[in-house]
Amino acid sequence: MKNPEELLRENVRDLIALVKKKKKDTLSQEGQLRKMIREFLKIELMEAGGTPDNDPAPHKSTGINVLEDLLKKVIPIIEDDYKLLTTSEEQRESYRAHIVKATADSLTPVELNNDAGGAEDLEEEVEVNIEDDGEDDMFIDIDGEKKEKEEEEEKDPRDQFGIEGKDTTGRNMAYTTFKKIQAPIIDAYDLLSNAEDQELFFDYLVANLKLYFDKFESEIQPNVEEPTNQAYDSAKQDDTGGGDEETGGEEAGGEEEEELDLEI
Repeated sequence: MKNPEELLRENVRDLIALVKKKKKDTLSQEGQLRKMIREFLKIELMEAGGTPDNDPAPHKSTGINVLEDLLKKVIPIIEDDYKLLTTSEEQRESYRAHIVKATADSLTPVELNNDAGGAEDLEEEVEVNIEDDGEDDMFIDIDGEKKEKEEEEEKDPRDQFGIEGKDTTGRNMAYTTFKKIQAPIIDAYDLLSNAEDQELFFDYLVANLKLYFDKFESEIQPNVEEPTNQAYDSAKQDDTGGGDEETGGEEAGGEEEEELDLEI
């Protein structure tokens, strides 16, 4: 006959075996449930006519979709050059103003060309008046073209690009940046022929440039206010009041020490 200790051990082993079996059955049921869910999801995707896509859904406007693709190309270039201007806020303000203005100006001629229509709608009247003003009109200046070329070479293209009164360092950096982003901007806008797409592209491009400049500036100069409370303010006022008396005493004492030093 088994003693109580042996019976206890046997019962414990049976109990452990029962728990393991139930756990195994639970895991098996859980696995079957997961498999069913996966199969259900596959069926749902097939009925929807596609596979899961991690990319965000495109905007309903083609102009915005084209703009989003453009911003991914040009914003990193603008950010890198903008954040090099750390000497003064005036440099960055100048850079911002030049980039925004140059962008708007570069698309204005494209808009005008699109609004003008085809060549058949253009009418040009040219009048040529020839008068005999004497021998002066017969003079042919052979140095004129050479002088014009020299004058053009002397002109700095950044001066024509610049905005009067703005910081020249910011202007120069913006000029360099815009040479890198001008072609992608015009090419993207040129893809659009729908008037609504063009208008959305233009308006949202200018708005997003300004918003990104605000974001970059906040990253350069984070305006973080230190939290405070009434207890701190009161203690600071008390400390300041006591400090004035101490300061007065120190000043008086200092005068005495200075007098002593002079006497010595």
